[in-house]
Formats: sequence, C-alpha cells, structure tokens
Amino acid sequence: MISLNSMTPLDSTVLRSLRRSARRRFKRPEPACPSTIRRGAVSSQASAAAENSQPLSSQPLSRFSPWLAALAYPLGRYGLIPFYFKQVDVVGREHLPLSGPVILAPTHRSRWDAFLVPYAAGKDITGRHLRFMVSIDEVQGLQGWFIRRLGGFPIDTRRPAISSLRHGVEILQQQETLVIFPEGGDLRQNRQCHLNRLQPVNTLQPGLARLALQAEAGTAGLGIQIVPISIHYSHPSVPLRSSAKVYIGAPLHVSDYGNAAPKQAARRLTTDLQDALKALDAGCQR
Repeated sequence: MISLNSMTPLDSTVLRSLRRSARRRFKRPEPACPSTIRRGAVSSQASAAAENSQPLSSQPLSRFSPWLAALAYPLGRYGLIPFYFKQVDVVGREHLPLSGPVILAPTHRSRWDAFLVPYAAGKDITGRHLRFMVSIDEVQGLQGWFIRRLGGFPIDTRRPAISSLRHGVEILQQQETLVIFPEGGDLRQNRQCHLNRLQPVNTLQPGLARLALQAEAGTAGLGIQIVPISIHYSHPSVPLRSSAKVYIGAPLHVSDYGNAAPKQAARRLTTDLQDALKALDAGCQR
C-alpha cells in the first residue's frame, strides 16, 4: 500500500484537500473484535456479539452434514470399533437425556475417546447428533474438514475466541448435545493422572462450567444437564484388540448452581463434576 507521505511533495493546500476527500470517502473501519476474553472486561463489540444469534466469525465454525454423519457413524460403530477393540462395555445409558440441552463431559485419555463417545451416546442411542468442541490444533487439513462437518468446531484453549465460546452457547440454546472434554487436551498428562490412584482424574478446566452457566443465565428455564462420562481402557496405550469400558453417570443440573456468584458457581460446578468423574472412574476399574 502506498501512503500519501511516500508521494512526491505536493502543495500543502492540495495535500490537505486530498486527505479531507479521502476521509469523506473512506470511513475508518471499526477495530476487530478481540480474540480473547480478558478478565474483568469485555469490549462493547464482544458484548454486542454475545447478544446476537450469529457467531462473530464470517466463516461458519461448523457445518453439520447429515449425509456424512449417516455414513461415518455406522462405519465406526459396526466396522472400526468392533475390528479394533476386543470388547466395549457401556454402563449407565439410562442417564442420557433424550431432550433438552446437554453437555457430555467425558474423561480424555486417548484419541479413541472421540469414537467411543458416539458409540456410547450417539444418535442411534439417543436420537440426537453430537456437537464436539475440539482443540484448534486438531481442526487442520483433511481431518479438520471431516471434524467440522461431523459436528465439531475449533477452540484455541490458550486464547479462546469469543466466536467459539458464543457458538457453544448457541448450540446449547438450540437444545442440542455438546461434547466437551473437561480435562483438556493434554493426553499424556491425563493418562498419568489416571494411573495415579490418589488423583485418577486430571484437574478440570473451568471453561465448561463457565460456558454452561453463561448459556443457562442467557435463556430463562433452559435446563442444561451435564453428563459425566468415564472412559477406561485395558491398557494405557490402547493397542489393537484391547478392551474399553464407558461409564455414564447421573447428570448435574446447571440451574442448581445459578443462585451463587458466577465465580463461586463455576468453582462449585467444576468441583462437583470432578467428584462425579472420580466416582465413575473408580467403578470403571473394578
């Protein structure tokens, strides 16, 4: 881009005229929405965007494709999982809500978790498609193309964009099922915690609770339920022909936490979810 200052010297009167003309013809664009939410303050643009029904990004965060899901999920259930695993046991499907907004909160020990969650709680079980909140590092290339069209959308866990958070809130307000791994995406650390009997579940990130409380507060009587799920493998590295157990616990009702201050409510909800996952994990290992 060439600026006026880089041009050959002009008469000062002509230069001022050009600048006034440029200002009249081209309005300065509004500053872009910040990519992160800073503690204690959100810009007026971000606040306005959070009240709108559309995410901030001009590009759709996810494009759920029913025809692709109709091919991919049966292939996983009847082909890939029976081939790879010797046995998969699912306990507690009666706890899965069949209506209303739901967050499935599984433990995260392996990349196979993303296959076992639909196997245990997918559309052929509940009649409901699953939407996944996925680390932005996973939504790249061909894999990213499939993830976006199978209900997944990216979030940068280090610098979460408002558009991604808003998209998660919208999914819940639309009475859908959202999958969030509350331990985070560090599989190695999660597995190490799992092997430690004193701390079988990694410390949960507070983002899930904050997202659920924000969505619940934004829509009266929404009734979000958070379902804890513990996934246990017979071997940490999950080799071919290993076994898996999926334990589904009773849901937590987000509305039960709405009377406290936001930070206190998020801490209580996160602690209760962690306790529920620990209890399920103990059952998986019996």
